[in-house]
Amino acid sequence: MCQSAVYLLEGGEEKELKRDVIMVEPVEGGVMIQGFFESPSLVPARIKKIDLLKHRIILEPLARTD
Repeated sequence: MCQSAVYLLEGGEEKELKRDVIMVEPVEGGVMIQGFFESPSLVPARIKKIDLLKHRIILEPLARTD
């Protein structure tokens, strides 16, 4: 299978958000990710790196505008 795992950079470390991701789509306000048999979810982040050999997608949080 060719699913990937999605990680979010937090404090210089990668925190796993979801395994077996089948869809990643950049959208306004972040990145939409979806796993098998799950509804898509919006992550307020941007794609930093995609490593196809290791099946890893690294996201970076969006800058806050508080």
